Amino acid sequence: MLETITTGFNKARERFQGRIELTEGNIEDAIKDIRLSLLEADVNLNVVKGFISRVQDKALGEVVDTRVSHKGKKLKVSPGEHFINICYEELVALMGPVDTSIAFGSRPVSAIMLLGLQGCGKTTTAGKLANYLRSKNKKPLLVAADIYRPAAVEQLKVIGESLGIPVFTVTDALPPVICKRALDHAKEIGCDVAIFDTAGRLAIDDTLMTELEHIVTATHPENTLLVCDAMIGQDAVKTAEEFNRRLSISGFIMTKLDGDARGGSALSIKEVTGRPIKFLGTGETLDRLEEFRPEGLASRILGFGDVVGLMKDFENVVDEKKAEEDAKRMLKGQFTLDDFLEQLHAIKKMGSLKDLVAKIPFFSQLAGNASIDDREVVRVEAVIHSMTKAERANPDILNDSRKKRIARGCGRSIKDLNEILKRFKTMRDVMKNMGRSGMLSRMAGCLSNLPGMGDEGIPAMGNMMGSSMPMSTFHAPPKELSSAQKKKNKDKRKQQKQSRKKSRKK
Repeated sequence: MLETITTGFNKARERFQGRIELTEGNIEDAIKDIRLSLLEADVNLNVVKGFISRVQDKALGEVVDTRVSHKGKKLKVSPGEHFINICYEELVALMGPVDTSIAFGSRPVSAIMLLGLQGCGKTTTAGKLANYLRSKNKKPLLVAADIYRPAAVEQLKVIGESLGIPVFTVTDALPPVICKRALDHAKEIGCDVAIFDTAGRLAIDDTLMTELEHIVTATHPENTLLVCDAMIGQDAVKTAEEFNRRLSISGFIMTKLDGDARGGSALSIKEVTGRPIKFLGTGETLDRLEEFRPEGLASRILGFGDVVGLMKDFENVVDEKKAEEDAKRMLKGQFTLDDFLEQLHAIKKMGSLKDLVAKIPFFSQLAGNASIDDREVVRVEAVIHSMTKAERANPDILNDSRKKRIARGCGRSIKDLNEILKRFKTMRDVMKNMGRSGMLSRMAGCLSNLPGMGDEGIPAMGNMMGSSMPMSTFHAPPKELSSAQKKKNKDKRKQQKQSRKKSRKK
């Protein structure tokens, strides 16, 4: 997601390569790249103007302190890094402040009303939100208040059954009545929060909007959340404005940000309406709802990944004690194909591979044009499942005849099998040598062996290290300049200073 915006910021960062100062000229060039990418991503025009103006004013109005303190050491910070840091701070301010809280009233059963256009993923989001609240020790009740869409009630029943969460339905009753009865039913069965899955609208329909107002009057929900499809761009912002005008919504849940969404609505919607984004829906499975973090999204937009979000994903699928035991064993070189298979299972639980690797810092620079295919994980699983226990424990025993049998069993070629084994052995070597010198360069090789990476491979880690690393947030110390380079830069500044003096005299 957000590739269009990220491309613009990457181009802007590249313009500062080798520059020793921020000038009106190079700032203007970078600003053009950012402005174009934001408009192409369907960010609201007024939001773009405000963002660009704030970045430009800060970049031109501040003196760049080229030395910052980090852990008691003085580090050099380039003007380019300073500029990107300004962009990061403004992106966070644009989407923040964060507020992911759900209000719970003093009455026995609190209510959450979900609103949205048809096709925005509202019913699935209702299940995700119920699952999330259950993880917070709440007892949710799903309420089927969409009586107009065919099979909407059945869809919610299937979701509720898969989660083990009760679903309240009533036939031959209007939505306001259904929702009011649901609150009484929730109290009777011991649930403390009711989630109303209301009918989606093809557009802003006055009759259906009036129906929503009647639901609010009948139930007084503590939370009114608008589910927005990130793929419809500026229409999402227009929809949000109208819903907020009629119903005074509490916040937003953005869906489909893991698809081909350009992401403009995510940057616009908070600024335009003044209401916070509370959650992001990033997958089809019912556990793929994450609390919105403007810092994480801003970091990903700038191409620096989201380490905090990545760690939260890992915590949700990995047993901490077992992971610690496995790590100790792997660092001793005791890494088998069964371990590799377990890692693949964990990756699948974490959602889309594309979304996962987007959170890895600098992955976009590392990967270049490499393709990422979620289906490759399934193919690798098929290969490993075609092996015997002995072959998984010790793949070095695989000879030609064993490889032919495995290839026939999984429907892959021997070439594909050899490629998987090569990647596995590289990862095993990385694990074994992790504590030794050169760990960073080996990490690049490890990333290139992720299932789903295309044949283009990953450029050398050294190329990435030469790129600009912004923001003290990431604590990435820039490379110290050599004496010769320092002298060259000093002479260049001197020549520029003399040139400016001559221009003033003329």
